[in-house]
Amino acid sequence: MTPRGFTAFPPGRARRPRTWWGSAWNRAWEADALDVRPLRAGRRLAAAGHVGPITVSPGRLAAAVHDGDTEQAYATRVRVAPLAEDDWDLLAGEVAARAGHQAALLAGQLPRDLANLAGVRLLPALGEVTPECDCPEWDHPCRHAAALCHQVSWLLDADPALLLLIRGRDARQLLATAPAPGRTVPRPESTPPSGSPGQARVAPEPPAGRSDAAGTAAVEAYTRPTPPLPPPPGPAGAPTLPLLPPGPDVDVDAVRHLVAVAAERAAALLRQH
Repeated sequence: MTPRGFTAFPPGRARRPRTWWGSAWNRAWEADALDVRPLRAGRRLAAAGHVGPITVSPGRLAAAVHDGDTEQAYATRVRVAPLAEDDWDLLAGEVAARAGHQAALLAGQLPRDLANLAGVRLLPALGEVTPECDCPEWDHPCRHAAALCHQVSWLLDADPALLLLIRGRDARQLLATAPAPGRTVPRPESTPPSGSPGQARVAPEPPAGRSDAAGTAAVEAYTRPTPPLPPPPGPAGAPTLPLLPPGPDVDVDAVRHLVAVAAERAAALLRQH
């Protein structure tokens, strides 16, 4: 996966992010801070343009940060724990289930409901952000790492899908691994059905002492042959529809025809089983 590079921000930029994703990123990494003073100092360094070009690679942020007092440049890195494979599978399944999510990712957007989906935390949790810097400060994070993280929130303002790369993959990889339409990602607790195509499936053996309401064993009830279905209604016996409100866009005859065709197809499919 190719890292992405971003030019340095000029001085004088607003200190706060403008979007929900940028603000949520700041709340996530600031939760690990042991002291608010380096956070404020880092915000001042970021606003003054003391952060060099930023490189974003899977699970890693890097930039040279100039100290505001001595102009000394420090090699600053921030490591972010990547998501597990199971988490990516769940995200891919959610994206595949909604065409709007796929279109948003292709446009560089990130749907907000993916922030915390079914236990998958796209934003880093406590302990998942590790700052590294060769400065002599002992703060966690130091002001240089804080400045870098602040400017990353500005990057997320413009490209929220960049958070996927920070967590281990980019949007193209997520879309490529999404299952085809009509398929779902299997859950760990799910089991494939027994039998193979063309073979009758046998229902699982019920627990001892269990039966249906009439006192018949569940296995016997499940395997009983079902009576044939009545033939679908023909043109003379088409289903009766409630009255539709009048309007130039309502074609009652066309609606009745579609309902009759759907009923006939449904009955044909049921007869096959």
